[in-house]
Amino acid sequence: MLTFLIKRLAQAGLVLMSVSFCSFLLFNFVGDPVQQMMSATASTEDREALREQLGLNASTPVQFVRFVGNIAHGNFGNSYRLGRPVERLIAERLPATLELVAVAAVFALVLGIAMGLQSGLAPTSLLARITQWGSLIGVSLPTFFIGIGLITVFSVWLGWFPAFGRGDVIQFRWWSTGLLTASGLQSIVLPAITLSLFLMTLVMRLVRGELLEVMRTDYIKFARARGLSKRLIYLVYAFRNTLVPVITVIGLQIGSLVAFSIITETVFNWPGLGLMFVDAIQFADIPVMATYLMLVALVFVVINLVVDVLYLAIDPRLRTGSGGSGAAT
Repeated sequence: MLTFLIKRLAQAGLVLMSVSFCSFLLFNFVGDPVQQMMSATASTEDREALREQLGLNASTPVQFVRFVGNIAHGNFGNSYRLGRPVERLIAERLPATLELVAVAAVFALVLGIAMGLQSGLAPTSLLARITQWGSLIGVSLPTFFIGIGLITVFSVWLGWFPAFGRGDVIQFRWWSTGLLTASGLQSIVLPAITLSLFLMTLVMRLVRGELLEVMRTDYIKFARARGLSKRLIYLVYAFRNTLVPVITVIGLQIGSLVAFSIITETVFNWPGLGLMFVDAIQFADIPVMATYLMLVALVFVVINLVVDVLYLAIDPRLRTGSGGSGAAT
């Protein structure tokens, strides 16, 4: 087990280094931050002096080495647009994004698994057919279209929920939360539904398909022949054996929620990391963009590590194989 974790951590380090270097290569084509920071009447000498001050005259590999060296000392640089340390900007915007992703993940998992179980255990029922047709909508429609539709119906026409913003928040040191205020709870509903809809339908269809496959296996037939209750068969034998592929998709898609929250935050003007990244692209704010992409890569790496550990906890065969390989080394 220890060898397994060490290998995964080494791979995580390589992934983060690769993502950061590729991001630096791509950012050379985003734009020139000096053009954004100085007025059109600024002289060439002033522009070159600012470029030298920011270290933009150096080659991309040199800039990358400097960036990695600063990160090793806990310094992510200063934003070109705001002139503030990037880590402070991340700390200010991170709570909004994490709360949005957390609420969206809860919506997606609870409703998706429940609908998947219902449609898998009773595939010919009317409710199962309705959820199947509804899942096609969630998979097919783009996120921005869903968000605009929800705003039109529930904010403009009905006036039930705010159309934009995070609402009132409560500050706990560096963490701000809107989940403890009425306006904050109202504000997060529509963005969370928009962000969760694709994952919800994906989980529902995956659970349904895996459950239908498991219910046809021999050990389920043997459990029925033994006279075990339906609840025990469904929850212990059938549902547990659907978890391994479901966990794989859930783990990757929760990471995608963080990455693709950019669209949702832009539509609802949600003050999170995604909206900050969009503003950074418009201003060619390289330190903010590079730090954001590394943070997203870190989220994917951590989630993949957690998924691998859950594999070992759920499937005894994988746990035995891991233990054997660890003992051999």
